[in-house]
Amino acid sequence: MSSKPKRQVISGPMGIQQGSRMLFSDYATDGPMWTGEGRRESRHVIVFAEPFLAKPAVMVGISLWDMDHKSNIRADLSAEEVTATGFHLVFRTWSDTRVAQLRADWTAIGPVRDEDLWEVE
Repeated sequence: MSSKPKRQVISGPMGIQQGSRMLFSDYATDGPMWTGEGRRESRHVIVFAEPFLAKPAVMVGISLWDMDHKSNIRADLSAEEVTATGFHLVFRTWSDTRVAQLRADWTAIGPVRDEDLWEVE
C-alpha cells in the first residue's frame, strides 16, 4: 500500500524536541503483549516540553525490541493525534506475535517562536 507524500512548507525558526519511552515490559508481568493473541495496542500520551507554534512533523522509531522467536514479528509503531502540544505514541501487534518489551524514540520538528522578536503590549 502506498500513499501520496505530504508536502508541508514552513518558514521561520524551527525547533526540535526528542524523547524516548519504554512502552511496556510485559514479559515481567505476563502482560497482554507477551501472553495475549489477536489485535493488541499500547498507547502513550507524549507532551512536548515546550509547545510548538503549529503541528510539528513527528518521526518515531523502535530503539529496543525483545520479541519471541517462535512466531512472526508483527509490529506497527506510529505517531497519532499530533498537535502543537503533543501526540499519541502507539504500538500495535496482532495474531500470535509475542513481544516481551519495547522502547520507542521520537523526534518532533516544527515552528517555534523567534527569540529575537520583541512582543510589544
